[in-house]
Amino acid sequence: MATVEIRRVKKIFGDVVAVNGIDLLTRDGEFLVLLGPSGCGKSTLLRMIAGFETPTEGEFLIGGAIMNHLPPRARKIAMVFQSYALYPHMTVYKNIAFPLKAQGMRKALIPQKVEWAASLFGIGHLLDRKPRALSGGERQRVALARALVREPSVFLLDEPLSNLDAQLRASARDELQQFQRRIGITTIYVTHDQVEAMGLGDRIAVMKAGSVRQIGTPQEIYDEPADAFVAGFVGSPPMNLVRHEKYILGFRPEDFHPKGIHNGSARLASFKLNVTRLEYLGADRLIYGTLLGDYSAQKVIARLPVTVPVKLEAANSYDFTVPEDELRFFDSSTELRIPAQPI
Repeated sequence: MATVEIRRVKKIFGDVVAVNGIDLLTRDGEFLVLLGPSGCGKSTLLRMIAGFETPTEGEFLIGGAIMNHLPPRARKIAMVFQSYALYPHMTVYKNIAFPLKAQGMRKALIPQKVEWAASLFGIGHLLDRKPRALSGGERQRVALARALVREPSVFLLDEPLSNLDAQLRASARDELQQFQRRIGITTIYVTHDQVEAMGLGDRIAVMKAGSVRQIGTPQEIYDEPADAFVAGFVGSPPMNLVRHEKYILGFRPEDFHPKGIHNGSARLASFKLNVTRLEYLGADRLIYGTLLGDYSAQKVIARLPVTVPVKLEAANSYDFTVPEDELRFFDSSTELRIPAQPI
């Protein structure tokens, strides 16, 4: 196991600043997720850690040693890409064994290592097959086994589940997390899927435009977003953000309820909502609408369990409330988090 440290790293392609002065330090054995929209620099950052791209400025350290001058094969990392990049003419066994042969391991030791890696992912019965005879999930497991067979210090994953269907992706996330917990290898995982990030990461680094906007546990990122971008990117549906002259007001859909639903002695902020659409999701229903009054015409979403006995209809207006301690405030100009404001 080893930590990964990123010191003031910048990457410029022509006139484009892909990564803009990032500082980051992983914890030994943690699962760190780089989360952000397409083009935010997360994959470029991962490729620089691996040694496939050279930083314009800054340093990378693995296990306390500077890696900038070392080629990928000398960094004791393993990387899995979105495409898996399996060799189609080779069997599963030969695909997994390939990196061991490339690093010159004695031939007699290779079978035991391949069987060990295959057993980690439950693909021992597939060793004689070729990739074309495998399902998407099986190919993904082969790619992971091939990456781990060398027992690296750091595991790098670049959207490895994005080619799987939704149901298989959910089960693959569970398997991947259990594997990482069992082996304890420091893992950096790139994704644009915030549900995936929240479900996998010990910590999440949220990126935008080449910079890390916030790093924290999934709960910290969700409950206490550092700025309006993080608030609006994380969550399904994401946080409602409505503009006022002095600030941006944020509140989660699950905290935005018809008047009379909230219990207890919490102070409540009141809103008038014109309901435009209702969407049923089994256990929950989403209520889409536009605000009236001080936040007129701004669109918001409420999330309400179907067990709550409230009748709502589109094209009608209703009173809604949010507990004041669930409101988040952001500066109108910088969009950074600010202390609570009077509303």
